[in-house]
Amino acid sequence: MKILVVGSGGREHTLAWKLAQSPHCSKLYAAPGNPGSAAVGECVDIAADDIAGLLKFAKAEAVGLTVVGPEQPLVDGIVDVFRAEGLRIFGPSKAAAQAEGSKAWCKAVMMHSSVPTGEYRALQSAADAIRYINNHEEPLVVKASGLAAGKGVFVCKNQDEARRAVATIMNENAFGDAGSTVIVEERLSGEEASILALVDGTTIYSLESSQDHKPVFDNDEGPNTGGMGAYSPAPVVTKGIQKQIDREVLVPMVHGMKVAGAPYNGLLYAGIMVTAGGPKVLEFNCRFGDPEAQPLLVRLKSDLVEVLEATIDNRLETITLEWDPRPAVCVVMASGGYPGEYEKGKEITGLEAASRLDDVVVFHAGTRAEDGKIYTNGGRVLGVTALGNDINEARDRAYEAVSAIHFHRAHWRTDIGAKAIRRLAT
Repeated sequence: MKILVVGSGGREHTLAWKLAQSPHCSKLYAAPGNPGSAAVGECVDIAADDIAGLLKFAKAEAVGLTVVGPEQPLVDGIVDVFRAEGLRIFGPSKAAAQAEGSKAWCKAVMMHSSVPTGEYRALQSAADAIRYINNHEEPLVVKASGLAAGKGVFVCKNQDEARRAVATIMNENAFGDAGSTVIVEERLSGEEASILALVDGTTIYSLESSQDHKPVFDNDEGPNTGGMGAYSPAPVVTKGIQKQIDREVLVPMVHGMKVAGAPYNGLLYAGIMVTAGGPKVLEFNCRFGDPEAQPLLVRLKSDLVEVLEATIDNRLETITLEWDPRPAVCVVMASGGYPGEYEKGKEITGLEAASRLDDVVVFHAGTRAEDGKIYTNGGRVLGVTALGNDINEARDRAYEAVSAIHFHRAHWRTDIGAKAIRRLAT
């Protein structure tokens, strides 16, 4: 079977790497892909949001399965377009992708379905948002309702920070149309976790837990990014907490979306805050997380092609996933200045040395190849991922690999996995 992976980031390299291992995969394409994807398949010069171009290519090459990595084409309706042409594609419909494409819609479904989440208000003007903030002295979170590449969320310590966030989103138009509506919600306290689940409309199958690290600097300081690292499993998600999430979050949300006319088929990602009062939802996404996909898929022993096909065909109940019991840690190496302005075109060295280390895989994200050399080509450049017999060993291996890689002004967090180590030590 020919398989097409849509996207060019670290998540997409990870998906391509895993899918190419399947005996069902006769040829793998990545559109547009990156140098990492090129090592396991063939890159084609079609943008991830060029739905017409992707459709034409998939039909011409008789692609048997298309796997969509990023959220934008899903929100734009790529799944509906492909299915209308009789092509097999993994991901939710345009209607169901509103779970990520419109935080206002998603929060409304959560409230209607009694999914535990923070109290909120969706507001269409800066004046209304400021008025709401002025009447709430407790810490708040301000979010652009639409897609903002993981950067449209402002966790505010006080009203001044919340008002500045509204100004950035609505007055300065930092995220374009994505900020035409803002969500102002209560700031939840606890420890975050990422719960990714396969959903085929009737069956929900939760993957192993993971934890992302959104802020750019150590100790969760600085502005939010697309993710600076992740590890799996996340000790904060005990068996009891996982059962509670399945029962109180995933089941009512999937049912609520069906009632709302948006039945879900694909990968549903719940960003969870494990609070003193139990798990509460921070957000839903409609695709694999990035960088959560890296440690998760490194740990997955099952054939990913068979898993995705079973989801598409509404037969998830026939699947049992097998996992490597060892934990995995992914450290993101980013360009200097990210998530703000950054330079591209810096040569990357040490990739081969890092990849030679035991149980280490270096996933490409923002890179490009030229004349046999690899250069930086984005904010998040690499996802250096390692397995270990315990979280300490996985973390040590990941950082050993990071230390072997060099490019100008490279930066990374030094505390990926530290929360897990502290929790396991107590």
